[in-house]
Amino acid sequence: MNMTFDFSGRSILVTGASSGIGRTTVELLCASGAQVVAAARNVGELARLAEEAGCEPLVLDVGNEHAIDEALGSLDVVFDGLVNCAGTTVLERAIDTTAASFDNVMNVNARGAALVARHVARGMIGARRAGSIVNVSSQAALVGLEDHLSYCASKAAMDAITRVLCVELGGHGIRVNSVNPTVTLTPMAVKAWSEPFKRDPALQAIPLKRFAEPREVAEPILFLLSDAASMISGVALPIDGGYTAR
Repeated sequence: MNMTFDFSGRSILVTGASSGIGRTTVELLCASGAQVVAAARNVGELARLAEEAGCEPLVLDVGNEHAIDEALGSLDVVFDGLVNCAGTTVLERAIDTTAASFDNVMNVNARGAALVARHVARGMIGARRAGSIVNVSSQAALVGLEDHLSYCASKAAMDAITRVLCVELGGHGIRVNSVNPTVTLTPMAVKAWSEPFKRDPALQAIPLKRFAEPREVAEPILFLLSDAASMISGVALPIDGGYTAR
């Protein structure tokens, strides 16, 4: 069964829209009647997505504060929803972590999400418009993963950002939640987890014994954006086949 939602007349911003979970989310939102601004750095993929899904492309680097202010400030729209899906990572041992790599991951995954949410929330509040923000976090926010110090820290920070935004924005009718997926089989992840020595132990740690498909993350995102989740705010929702239940 596929979930269906009606977002007719609603404007939603999706960052990290050019691939993976972000792209699938854009496609589902457009198919559900939303007016979607799809933001990412990849100009070519944005153009292709705009042609295929009917969204409005926006070139945006969320790791750059000036770029956020300039790009979002140029839009004459008050959003009803935001999906913070832009993300990056670096794999390195904790004892080899550099300041530069740590800062880059934090800037994109945590600071970027906070600054984009700030802009969108200001617009909602100014227009007295209720809305929903969904931050795409990770199971890495909830457990420790080897070689993922910067990534785990950034996603834990994103969940903390979600909780603070929930508390501060709730009085304006703005709900804020996180989704925390396990490995999701985007083209990049399929390649990264293709080796059995790496894939098999990870699958054994997931009670459902499989990784997630992008749609299995995008559909809960649409749920949290929708009125069906009208009393849900401040949660970090694992989409991990039971991984964090152990």
